Amino acid sequence: MDNRIMTAAACSLLALTVAAAVKPANPFTDEMVLQRDMPVRIWGTAGAGEKVTVEFAGQKVSTVTGADGKWNLELAPMKASKENRVMTVTGSRPDESKWQNGFGMFASENVSNEIKIKDVLVGEVWMCAGQSNTDCPIWGNNPRYRDGNGSMMVQMTKKPWVRLVKTRRKASLTALDDYPVDWVPMTPEAISAMGKMPSAMGYYFALEIANALDIPVGLVDSSWGGTDVLAWAPRSGIESRQDLKDILEWRYVAMDKWTKANRKGVVSGAHQQPSVLWNGMVAMYAPMSVRGFIWYQGCHNSGEPERYCSKMHALYNGWAHEFANPRMKLYFVQLAPWGKEIAKMQEAQAQFDAEEPNAGMAVANDVGNLFDIHPNDKYTVAKRLAVHALKRDYGFSHIVDNSPTLKSWKIEGDKFVLSFNDAESWYVYNENRSLDTGFEIAGEDGKFVKAKVGNIDNSGSIKGKDLVVFADGVKSPKKLRYLYSKPWFGSLYNQVALPLGAFHIGE
Repeated sequence: MDNRIMTAAACSLLALTVAAAVKPANPFTDEMVLQRDMPVRIWGTAGAGEKVTVEFAGQKVSTVTGADGKWNLELAPMKASKENRVMTVTGSRPDESKWQNGFGMFASENVSNEIKIKDVLVGEVWMCAGQSNTDCPIWGNNPRYRDGNGSMMVQMTKKPWVRLVKTRRKASLTALDDYPVDWVPMTPEAISAMGKMPSAMGYYFALEIANALDIPVGLVDSSWGGTDVLAWAPRSGIESRQDLKDILEWRYVAMDKWTKANRKGVVSGAHQQPSVLWNGMVAMYAPMSVRGFIWYQGCHNSGEPERYCSKMHALYNGWAHEFANPRMKLYFVQLAPWGKEIAKMQEAQAQFDAEEPNAGMAVANDVGNLFDIHPNDKYTVAKRLAVHALKRDYGFSHIVDNSPTLKSWKIEGDKFVLSFNDAESWYVYNENRSLDTGFEIAGEDGKFVKAKVGNIDNSGSIKGKDLVVFADGVKSPKKLRYLYSKPWFGSLYNQVALPLGAFHIGE
């Protein structure tokens, strides 16, 4: 055979078979938590046509990469385990250094390369996303931007089987998968050593789930203050909503080319553009097997309540699609008051909650701060989120997890009679011991005046399941609203101390 032909054949075959080292995707690193009771998706890269094998917890699963060098496989569902085990990822290919017969053929020996991922647990995995009230850390140097009890909680909490990730801030026009992921155990030493501490809301939520179930919990925190809801939504989610077609026509501007002239509506910066935070801070984790995500966002969009419900659907639809989880849960916080009227936005959030069966809303109108958009009580909102998960995902069937919602209403003489879901009994609580409730009623002139609850005693306990509301001087009531006027704080609670959210009714 012509030596030139033989050499060309050998070089060609060598080019096809030389392989990059096997590499699992970045979320699969030491001290991670895998989702229990679901098929566990694992993916990564290697050489084209290379055999990749993943071994963990007695399972051994193999696949072969495609021409692009990508691989993905699934481990069968596993039970929760606090045992720190090793996951081995092995790539195997023919040894290109072994030639025989001078024809560029490989010998039968294979070469392998492997990665060992250590201290892997199995439990419950959640994502955590949103703007500044999500990002607000468990502790930090800014007394106006941290949880009020975070320092104490970090010092006293040692749960090494709870693992947290803080995703770095990055906006991108394309999906990224190249940044490191560090799973940090929930111990005083590890949390204190983090460059940027995790979300206080996420920290408390993970802790509540771990305490209730006594199993490992993993939580991935991807959050950034002052950001738009659709910046976090993948394009697939936006495409799912006919009324958001205009968003799909957005002309993207490169991150380093943005100027004030590019501002339009709620898109006030390069990092506010549709899907850019999904691309930069979430896409890399999909389609990791997770139970769901928790969310606190809306301040940035508070000026457009008429579109927010649809945008939340786009967010949820996109995440459920990209994580390949049609039953993915979304538990989110309704906006807390911070010195402006946000009742319409709160009602838009409540509308989404009512429309999406896999969503649950934590009403937080009693934990706001009229002088600060960042109330520092993140434990209360996290606990209300966790109550949804315990009830709906973890078998705590006896729990009442919903704030009251209006079921029906009627006018009897000069009074509104209001019936509610999820309210077997009621009480009113204000710090000044007043019985003010936040109700207003308007008569035929359309002017709202402060209203009272009639079936209430001096301690704040309310007789019966219904609320009887009237306003002095209004003989023919036509409209009623709740928490539409300053101070906007909720003071009406059901039997398990969950507050009633803003609403309005009438002609």
